[in-house]
Amino acid sequence: MTSVSFHVSAVERGQKVAEQIVIGTPGTVLDWCSKLRFIDPKKIKVFVLDEADVMIATQGHQDQSIRIQRMLPRDCQMLLFSATFEDSVWKFAQKVVPEPNIIKLKREEETLDTIKQYYVLCNSREEKFQALCNIYGSITIAQAMIFCHTRKTASWLAGELSKEGHQVALLSGEMMVEQRAAVIDRFRDGKEKVLVTTNVCARGIDVEQVSVVINFDLPVDRDGNPDNETYLHRIGRTGRFGKRGLAINMVESKHSMNILRQIEQHFNKPIEKLDTDDIDEIEKINN
Repeated sequence: MTSVSFHVSAVERGQKVAEQIVIGTPGTVLDWCSKLRFIDPKKIKVFVLDEADVMIATQGHQDQSIRIQRMLPRDCQMLLFSATFEDSVWKFAQKVVPEPNIIKLKREEETLDTIKQYYVLCNSREEKFQALCNIYGSITIAQAMIFCHTRKTASWLAGELSKEGHQVALLSGEMMVEQRAAVIDRFRDGKEKVLVTTNVCARGIDVEQVSVVINFDLPVDRDGNPDNETYLHRIGRTGRFGKRGLAINMVESKHSMNILRQIEQHFNKPIEKLDTDDIDEIEKINN
């Protein structure tokens, strides 16, 4: 069985894709089916939409996915995968998957049972960084993932951690797929102990040695509201494989405190305050 990822130069005009599996974003798949006609949609037997919740959150992807689905033969098998199935996902699924067979895994709340959650009050990014240094100086951390809201903050933080002698990897959205894969492989192999990233890495990376996840910035959507799904995916990078995990959230304003409380209420799991100036208190969280 052969597959193909999308490099337009690999297929000449007028030709058809001969591989059995095609992987791509909705926009590119749509172009290859309609505009460029590299793929005959009527010959597609299985249509898989991965991370369906993300597709729905992005208006363009949602429209493109529906347009692709309408080109497919009636007997095409439809498969939707999503870590979270809220009302918006169900409504979208009903449009593209008639008479579905539904397979559910354990609820999102249960995935948090093995993760201790804390928050740290700070007044600036510099105070956040100092709190981070205090945590590293007080507890044993195998590997850590640190999430930032912007590439600029992630780049700054990676630089500051490197100055402190930490082995740091940086992952952000402008990197090529091959570059991202190389960074993740190095982190998985333990060549770097800290991975600083934006939401690009919130899903799909399983590294057994990750013992701590730090939200340097809390996850919010485009309107500034709590992004509960992203929070779940972020801290879910620890506490995997049956092990206990640790999640620490940096809070720097009344607004971010409000965001944190809404997240806490959504998952109905306590997020306790941590004083990073108290070494004894920090040491207790590692027990």
